[in-house]
This record gives sequence, structure tokens and C-alpha cells, in this order.
Amino acid sequence: MADVADVVAEVLALLVRREATVAVAESLTGGLIGAAFTSVSGSSKAFRGGVISYATDLKRDLLGVPGALLEREGAVHPEVAAAMAEGVARVCGAAYGLAVTGVAGPEPQDGKPVGLVYAAVHGPGGEFLVRELTLEGSRERIRVRTVHEAVDLLAGVLKANKGEHSG
Repeated sequence: MADVADVVAEVLALLVRREATVAVAESLTGGLIGAAFTSVSGSSKAFRGGVISYATDLKRDLLGVPGALLEREGAVHPEVAAAMAEGVARVCGAAYGLAVTGVAGPEPQDGKPVGLVYAAVHGPGGEFLVRELTLEGSRERIRVRTVHEAVDLLAGVLKANKGEHSG
């Protein structure tokens, strides 16, 4: 697997080339994805910022995740990840939203097992992609792997949409 810093640099370069931006909504990673983006020199050309919505009510109140969805499914669900990605793009004025929600452990949450994570990308025109992850290891390992997987998901979306121009 490529080093996350290399993938982040590649993602930022792709965004800059198309004059697009990204914002992140993080739950279990608590800011690690934003830190990965801002560790790259020049990231301000494409990275808008993010929201750490660790608490469920913040997912609803800050990012616009429907309350009924959160009540019905809990915070760890693919539709929640998609709504978080859409919400952070809107709130931060970014072309792309990248979001993660999941269970890092050490205990299951709302009946969801440790290691279950959803990563989502919301792009221009309203399209989105959600990836379900089943990760193993310690709490820290799950959080770090989530960063890698989320950045990789965004990279894949950007590479698949090479001709798309937005901003």
C-alpha cells in the first residue's frame, strides 16, 4: 500500500488541476484525515477544512444528517456516511465531501461490531460513492486504516473522473 502522504499529495494535485476543493467530515478518526491533508505543503489550494462530528447530534445539527435516519439506523450506516459527505461539502463550500463513520472500539456501538466503517465521497453534481470497510486490529490501527481507505476512495473517484471540471 502506498504511503498515505503520497496518496494525499496525489489527491491534492488532482483537485488543484481541476480547480476543485475537498472538505472532510470525520467521526471515528477525530481529525486524522484533516491532519493528513494539511501535512502536505500547499494543501490550502484544494483543502477547505472539515468537521469532526464525533457526537451523533453534531452529525444531525452541523452536517444535516436526517434525524430520522440516525434514530432508525444509528451513526454507523452507509446512508449516514453519504449524508455526512454531502453535508460537509455544503457547509465548507467544497466540490467534494469525504466522510467517515464507524466503530473503532474497543466495544461495539449500537449493535455494530468493532471495525465496521463506512467511508463516503460526495462529488459535484450530487453523485456519491460509499465503501463499507471491515477492519481488524487495535483502536489505533482501525483509525489509521480508515484514513488510508478514505483517502484511497477519494483518489479512485478523482482518477475515474479525470475529465470532470468543477470548483
